[in-house]
Amino acid sequence: MFKYYCLNPISQVGLEKFTDNYVKTDDVNEAEGILVRSAAMHDMDLPENLLAVARAGAGVNNIPLDKCAEKGIVVFNTPGANANGVKELVLAGMLLASRDVVGGINWVESAKDDENIVKTAEKEKKRFVGTELEGKKLGIIGLGAIGVKVANAAVHLGMEVLGYDPYLSVDAAWNLSRSVKHVLSVDEIYAECDYITIHVPLLDSTKGMINKDAITKMKDGVILLNFARDLLANEADILEALESGKVRKYVTDFPNPTTAGQKGCIVIPHLGASTEESEDNCAKMAVKEMMSYLENGNIKNSVNYPNCDMGVCTKAGRIAIFHKNIANMLTQFTGCFGECGVNISDMTNKSRGEVAYTMLDVETPVTDEIVAKLSAVEGVFKVRVVK
Repeated sequence: MFKYYCLNPISQVGLEKFTDNYVKTDDVNEAEGILVRSAAMHDMDLPENLLAVARAGAGVNNIPLDKCAEKGIVVFNTPGANANGVKELVLAGMLLASRDVVGGINWVESAKDDENIVKTAEKEKKRFVGTELEGKKLGIIGLGAIGVKVANAAVHLGMEVLGYDPYLSVDAAWNLSRSVKHVLSVDEIYAECDYITIHVPLLDSTKGMINKDAITKMKDGVILLNFARDLLANEADILEALESGKVRKYVTDFPNPTTAGQKGCIVIPHLGASTEESEDNCAKMAVKEMMSYLENGNIKNSVNYPNCDMGVCTKAGRIAIFHKNIANMLTQFTGCFGECGVNISDMTNKSRGEVAYTMLDVETPVTDEIVAKLSAVEGVFKVRVVK
């Protein structure tokens, strides 16, 4: 029986995917698995028996990844589960930036007592004239799950789409419309596109990437959209560009004191994944990942450990080892089993940066002696008996 704890409200549609072998606990210290959305975990004392954290969403800046890795706690996220919801809001953002729909709606609200509103509206509507999307160039920086969906939808809207992603995956490439032009330099997007939307993770290399230098390379009157992370853009630089007219509109899903209420900024209160469907999909995916790991040790969509899949264990025992990614570890591990007279029937070893994950199936039940020997190997963070 596995116990899980929800740090945030999690969609019931997802929680219903748990089998009878799982029970929800109200005491986080009892939990082997934690489900979380936006709750901050950096200052949290992680329970000793915690095995996994599943983020029902993509961003994981609220979770101490390195701390979890050193404790042998696997952190999962759910990439792509909310992609359609974000895609639709990006399209809405482009339309709101192109056509002053909000301004028009606000005018109608202010003129609601005008008995001649029909005639007045015909005179006033010229104030809200905009431009169409069809025929315009859209530049997409980052062709992951969301970027690909935005690209394909924009093609169907009649836009010319340029995409930049030096790490384009095979799956993304297969799903990307052939009408999308894959460029090799982000500068080409800056120079050519009428609309630019960013869909990349927040890394040291991407933080503040939309800054004064980048904006200088862009077309006059460009529309910028940020539905990824607020820190990807230097918003002080964007406000200057809005003031000068270099940037026509800035659409962001991340409200903060810098942009809230500023002229030219369309600030949305982080609604990208705020749909019933997205929340359900994220929860279902998070639960599926957690169950596969807790039951069989398999890892998919982890952000601090490598993917690893040995299927369902059909042998007498399965053991997982979390350790540093350094030389001679496998030799020491197999030596421990040899000393105990235990035969290894299958094994896999995967690494990610400075950490590694080794999983072994054995033909006899795992003993405390083996666990103790493996745990004593220098560089091992944690040893987990899966079966």
